[in-house]
Amino acid sequence: MNHPFNHVLVTGAAGFIGFHLSRRLLENGCRVTGLDNLNDYYDVSLKQARLDRLTACAGFQHARIDLADRDAVAALFREEAFDVVVNLAAQAGVRYSLTNPHAYVDANLSGFVSVLEGCRHSGVGHLVFASSSSVYGANEKLPFSTEDNVDHPVSLYAASKKANELMAHSYSHLFGLPTTGLRFFTVYGPWGRPDMAYFLFARAIIEGKSIDLFNNGRHTRDFTYIDDIVDGVVRVLDKPATPEPGWSGKTPDPSRSKAPWRIYNIGSKQSVELAYFVETLEQALGKKAIKNLVPLQPGDVPDTFADIEPLAAEFGYAPKTTIEEGINRFVTWYRDYHSL
Repeated sequence: MNHPFNHVLVTGAAGFIGFHLSRRLLENGCRVTGLDNLNDYYDVSLKQARLDRLTACAGFQHARIDLADRDAVAALFREEAFDVVVNLAAQAGVRYSLTNPHAYVDANLSGFVSVLEGCRHSGVGHLVFASSSSVYGANEKLPFSTEDNVDHPVSLYAASKKANELMAHSYSHLFGLPTTGLRFFTVYGPWGRPDMAYFLFARAIIEGKSIDLFNNGRHTRDFTYIDDIVDGVVRVLDKPATPEPGWSGKTPDPSRSKAPWRIYNIGSKQSVELAYFVETLEQALGKKAIKNLVPLQPGDVPDTFADIEPLAAEFGYAPKTTIEEGINRFVTWYRDYHSL
């Protein structure tokens, strides 16, 4: 795929999605600057292993900067000419936000302002940023639509992601900066985050330890395979947000604007019960799980299911990976990475 841009800044490049996206962009001939502070929210050796694979590629450079360090971020934007920016750096995790709220303010709010300011002052052509399905919070109407109200978050993490959408809109409105927010739905696959449930489940099953199935395993999630996510992000990068003709403040559509700003869901177009996900994981591992059925946890949403029609209609986004294929690929990678 030929892109109308050359140099991309990917924040959170040593993270799960950032690593896969950076690799795809490099394969497509782009120069990539990967910003990542390599924090210790989870195993730094995994982040370093991802980064090592990126630094081995021609066209990649690593900027070890904390987004909350506004002077360092501003200097990076001054020194480099980025055509587009993808902001994937964030403090992730719902449960962690219950005990470490300030980490979310520093990374997701202060850090995002640093990115917005950098884009504004250096003439970046398009900012694509990670939002989350968690913004739907207390919503119960399925599938979740970007036309729905999302003013009832049930975790600080979710609130910070909703705030990112609002902050981006203000910059699009004031400074004409094209911004596109993508609400990611439960992303999984090789090189994933060790704090994610499927990763924890695989380790526990292999080690013969029990796993906790929250909401008694009746959770449903729109599990989205990493390659499908990356395909969607790349498609969006090529097409900066534009003002929506006919948008009215009298009957405002929450996903569009008279400013160059858009919000999309990016998911798999299917919702899978957690119990079935675990069953598929058991089959791939060839071993049964020891299951503890436990109640819903604070901050968790019982069900997620993405309406992805706008992304499909406007960008040709079409997720292709089944749960069975995705889990098998993850297990193959997991065994190889851990030499099992």
